[in-house]
Amino acid sequence: MDIQATKLALLKIILENNNEAFLQKLADFIAHQKSDFWDELTEKEQQEITNGIAELNSGNMVSLDSFLKKIS
Repeated sequence: MDIQATKLALLKIILENNNEAFLQKLADFIAHQKSDFWDELTEKEQQEITNGIAELNSGNMVSLDSFLKKIS
């Protein structure tokens, strides 16, 4: 069964089902399956972002104009 056929079969099951508890469990399951972009990052990327936020919070930042002058 290809992915489109699977989707259609699942949709049919959902549309024909009137069991509120089942539908709520399915909705809860789907809601928990959504991934947070943070979880998609490597540990190194997460650490770099965390370090960058810490630097910003400590006042260690550069203005956009200053940064653009340095790279052009």
